[in-house]
Amino acid sequence: MKCFLRASALIVVLIGLLPASAQTPSGREVVTASAVTSFDPVARGSSFKLAVILKIRPGYHINAREVSAEYLIPTDLRVEAPEGFKASEVSYPKGTLQSFTFSKTPLNVYQGNAILLVKLSAPPGAALGVQHIPLKLRYQACSEEICLPPVKVDVDAKFTIVSKPSEAKPANAEFFKESRSLQ
Repeated sequence: MKCFLRASALIVVLIGLLPASAQTPSGREVVTASAVTSFDPVARGSSFKLAVILKIRPGYHINAREVSAEYLIPTDLRVEAPEGFKASEVSYPKGTLQSFTFSKTPLNVYQGNAILLVKLSAPPGAALGVQHIPLKLRYQACSEEICLPPVKVDVDAKFTIVSKPSEAKPANAEFFKESRSLQ
């Protein structure tokens, strides 16, 4: 019995010494998502853009919005605009076709970074000060060996509303270029 306990303790110690990279991350750990606006602050009654920046861990990918097979789970972003704010449909990057050992055909995926865009308009009577637009992001992350369970992540778009258009300032221009997929 003592040998069994010693062996069990040794196994626990050895498992604790394994590098973190040897452990499989959760889907939430594979992708970090943040949101920025094209103006900060944003003027009441004006239009602006929102970019959701996805940073995907090296060695992993997520399915693009336009999936290449019916069984794949597409990346999906839902905008929960506050009352009075109007949001367009989300504009997703194209993705790239990549070959993987587990698929006979190339898959349309996002790797590295991807930027999802939404056009918004603030109502003329929007409350001044800090505003939040809640976003719900759903994706499935995979590596060459495994696919992790799909996850839903809350993303908060935080910005400030001002009363005069002259007070609004362009911001984050690097995220609002024509190309929205950064490899």
